[in-house]
Amino acid sequence: MRWSVLEIAGHAEMVLWQGEDAYLLRDIDKTFIADDVLNCSDRLQKRLAAALPKPIDLQDAKYLPPFLGQKILCAGLNYRDHIAETKSKTPQYANLFIRYPDSLAGHGQALEIPAISTEFDYEVELAVVMGQPLSGQVSRERALAAVSGYTIFNDGSLRDLQFRASQWTLGKNVPRSGAMGPWVVSADELPAGGKGLRLQTLVGNECLQDGNTADLIFDVADLLIAIAAALPLSPGDVLATGTPAGVGFSRQPPRFLQDGEICELHIEGIGTLRNPIRRAG
Repeated sequence: MRWSVLEIAGHAEMVLWQGEDAYLLRDIDKTFIADDVLNCSDRLQKRLAAALPKPIDLQDAKYLPPFLGQKILCAGLNYRDHIAETKSKTPQYANLFIRYPDSLAGHGQALEIPAISTEFDYEVELAVVMGQPLSGQVSRERALAAVSGYTIFNDGSLRDLQFRASQWTLGKNVPRSGAMGPWVVSADELPAGGKGLRLQTLVGNECLQDGNTADLIFDVADLLIAIAAALPLSPGDVLATGTPAGVGFSRQPPRFLQDGEICELHIEGIGTLRNPIRRAG
């Protein structure tokens, strides 16, 4: 199952996909709520197997980030090849930081280079969307059972802001500097923990990142266990799991995103997150 959040006629709407067609959740059945989708409820699955209403016209719809929770947590330095290219030390514990919702754009929406930065970098990441609450000491099995699905995350980073200090908050939270989407694919349609998925970043015809989630240092279950022990996770919360090698600031010479370029992120089994780049006016 795939679902998105679209802006239609000025309103955020949850939609479900069947092939290339999208259906408003409220048109399928007015009694369905977001938890039915996040948990892929039996009632919803039975309804999707029956006759569906008319699909929506996507021409005037705008993708929003598929974020329904309160927390967006991100793992840094979580691929060995990325650690090597940044000349960093392999972390003993998961290195986690926070992003805020207004730092993200949806699929097809422009990512913006602010006037205060010239070093706008890309980071393709597999993101986890929670379907059930998770807190305290949990097993790997319980951690993965709480996952609703997976999506694509661009942890866009303003490196000249990020590296001014030891804390990364400024460089990771400029409005419209990152992206998420275009949809969430339910966990049952992908390998357990999203393991073994190829992920890439392309700008024009140039492939800048090409990695695999099998190379995560702390995998999805590891990360969820570490987080749940300290912070409660709720349905709709998001965890971005880290980026592989190939980021712009580590290249020689550095390769940052420029006004007018198109940044495309691909993850096997999920699809493509595409965003134009523009300098903020």
